[in-house]
Amino acid sequence: MEITGKVVRLGGLTEGTSARGPWRKQDLIIETDEQFPKTVCLTCWTNQIDEIQNMVPGQMIKAQIDISSREFNGKWYTDVRVWRFENPNAAPQPAPTFGAAPQPQPMHQTPPMATSPQETYFDDSNNGDDLPF
Repeated sequence: MEITGKVVRLGGLTEGTSARGPWRKQDLIIETDEQFPKTVCLTCWTNQIDEIQNMVPGQMIKAQIDISSREFNGKWYTDVRVWRFENPNAAPQPAPTFGAAPQPQPMHQTPPMATSPQETYFDDSNNGDDLPF
């Protein structure tokens, strides 16, 4: 999934150690760019922590996210995890070309088909105000 919005603020940095080694996570609060903006807390893990340190309030961002929920003691908790950031203001990169560019082909126009009265599928006597079925 993808979400676009402006940076509101950074949350606190949380660090710990698990069986797989040390980890870090930090929240990034954004406001979506919609008619009715929503405030969303994005969770950034070790990979994205360095990227978000340079973000400033008001900066527009685009993030690829995964949303997941889990239950603990009868309550549900939802995470919005970022797996990649993109710059929404960047121009799209052209696709790489291999070899020479293909030559444009002339477009062939097909003459309009003549219809006979037998091929008319609905009665056009009421100027199309009714549906044909």
